[in-house]
Amino acid sequence: MAGRRPIVADQAEKYVYRVQGFSCANCADTFEKNVQRLDGVDNAQVNFAASKITVYGSTSKEELEQAGSFENLKVRSEHASDEAEPTHQPSFLQKYQTIILAILFFGFGVASQIINSQENLLTWLAYATSMVVGGYTLFKAGLMNLMRLRFDMKTLMTVAVIGAAIIGEWVEGAIVVILFAISEELEGFSMDRARQSIRSLMDIAPKEALIKRHGQEMAVHVDDIAIGDIMIVKPGQKAAMDGVVVAGHSSINQAAVTGESIPVEKNLDDEVFAGTLNEEGFLEVRVTKHVEDTTISKVIHLVEEAQAERAPAQAFVDRFAKYYTPAVMVLAMLVAVLPPLMMGASWEAWIYQGLAVLVVACPCALVISTPVSIVTAIGNAAKNGVLIKGGAYLEEAGSLKAIAFDKTGTLTKGVPVVTDFSLFHPGDEDELLAKVTALESRSQHPLASAIVDQAKQANISYQHKKVQDFTSITGKGIKGTIDGTTYHVGNLSLWEDVLGYAIDPDIRHSLEDLQKQGKTGMFVGTNKSILALIAVADEVRDTSQEVISKLHDIGIDQTIMLTGDHQDTASAIGQQVGVTDVQANLLPEDKLSYVQAFREKHRKVAMVGDGVNDAPALASSNVGIAMGVAGADTALETADVALMGDDLQKLPYTMKLSRRALRIIKQNISFSLGIKLLALLLVIPGWLTLWIAILADVGATLLVTANGLRLLRVKEENAGR
Repeated sequence: MAGRRPIVADQAEKYVYRVQGFSCANCADTFEKNVQRLDGVDNAQVNFAASKITVYGSTSKEELEQAGSFENLKVRSEHASDEAEPTHQPSFLQKYQTIILAILFFGFGVASQIINSQENLLTWLAYATSMVVGGYTLFKAGLMNLMRLRFDMKTLMTVAVIGAAIIGEWVEGAIVVILFAISEELEGFSMDRARQSIRSLMDIAPKEALIKRHGQEMAVHVDDIAIGDIMIVKPGQKAAMDGVVVAGHSSINQAAVTGESIPVEKNLDDEVFAGTLNEEGFLEVRVTKHVEDTTISKVIHLVEEAQAERAPAQAFVDRFAKYYTPAVMVLAMLVAVLPPLMMGASWEAWIYQGLAVLVVACPCALVISTPVSIVTAIGNAAKNGVLIKGGAYLEEAGSLKAIAFDKTGTLTKGVPVVTDFSLFHPGDEDELLAKVTALESRSQHPLASAIVDQAKQANISYQHKKVQDFTSITGKGIKGTIDGTTYHVGNLSLWEDVLGYAIDPDIRHSLEDLQKQGKTGMFVGTNKSILALIAVADEVRDTSQEVISKLHDIGIDQTIMLTGDHQDTASAIGQQVGVTDVQANLLPEDKLSYVQAFREKHRKVAMVGDGVNDAPALASSNVGIAMGVAGADTALETADVALMGDDLQKLPYTMKLSRRALRIIKQNISFSLGIKLLALLLVIPGWLTLWIAILADVGATLLVTANGLRLLRVKEENAGR
């Protein structure tokens, strides 16, 4: 999986800063290296996607900005309360004044060339000024790189433009500068667009909350709110902190956290998340977490960390570019020198071809091809209630062919309910159910709670029934005496093995029919006869069958249900939801073994569970997917992919997004390299010009950027198409 640079000093203080002004990934790497060289800094890590730098050690903002002066970078504290976001937004003219001036001077040059000829001093001055104005920051960085023998895209462009000026190609040199500057702005725009998903998350929760202290209501900044404070959330307001309802009831729109727009009812002791909208009632909420520990804060942090992770494709591009750029420098030199030396060709013509090779080989499109796709996909997922923990997991999910599901609480609701209650002899059904409930109310078995809930829903009173000599028979059932009669409730083994009953074939057949439907049957009777049959089942989620069908349509070949249930019960549920394989009678360690064996056989498999009970199997899979983890810190931290809401329908959307992201990444890398190879082939007949070279580079950058941003259009409702 993707890894991070190790921290060299565990004891060093950690400071996080927001960075404004990044124009490209290479510039971010240069800034990181510059900061690492500062006195007092043990290490530094730049997160280009999130525009952040984490510094380990001691330094000042002034020193950081000096390290980023090559691109006029500005830094500020990560915490908005410490230092507000700049409110003044530059106008269009202010933001792009250098490009506009460069274009204007280029226009003067073209006009002067038409009127006065290309050799005229005024024409030369206009083109030269256009190059200097438009390429000042480019030349500054490029020349600095040359002195340090560092070769990146700015180094290539600087050499190419200076070379064009030396051989008198002022027009094309100026065009190269202008188009490269536009390309840089496009790259910055694409990353800013992708980062908007994080910024929108950061703006979800209010910065202040109405707090009731000492009998008075007061507006308090979230940084100053303490655990235990009572937060008042009025209708139409958003909760600023995580907490528990202590008074009132309402419906809350939790779309900001879980991605689900359907409001959820909140009553006493229910959990409320920061950033969620109170739609109806008046709520008093006891704050349970500090602002940095709220669920939405953790999601924002994890999304930013995820975007810093290097996906395999991005790691490949980074390694490739490291060797690619020096190789291009050598190739360009050979193109410029070999034909004149070996074949007596024109020096001017082939130096020009060599410069064109430098321009066309500039790796702008290649470098931006992967991060813009990954950042866009992860941001889009976060807005829809799906947390993908890094580009590596995004790529892994995109190539999955098999998904294993835990049954209980994942494909099913996880809450057993009574489905059947059949009497074998005439009698009062409610009276018998009251006696059974009185017995089961003393049991701790999960199935007992289903019977108690059924009695409550049917308004059947059972508390007045006095139970004597209650006994639990482990793995079999229970017994107890009511009104002088001993009643037994339990499975087939209780009646045959313990009580020695000879079960009537018709009664046995009724039980077998229920088991084939995925239900658990229990007989009710006395020492004399079996009176009734109760069936309990963990109901299948309404959406499970649709989700499995969508996954198969998307291209997931194998869907496997893992459960500890009896084979008949498991097979019935598996057939109902439509999975391709069912593995029953599994203990937790058996699930782990199965996932490991399946992974060895099929290479890549995801495991979907609740993130806690299925932790070993989740960890062993290629992609561990935990669902319904809103507010669950452990699951948020450990899952590779987290479905924030208790909604399995997010899974097809996640697979769709991951597959499209992987496809777009491959398209971008292939296109970036292909267009350059095609342009380089034009060197053979001598057809490559600086115009074609820069248009190929800018065109490739534009196309891979637009292609990556298409991931913003992937929506949940289209997941199955």
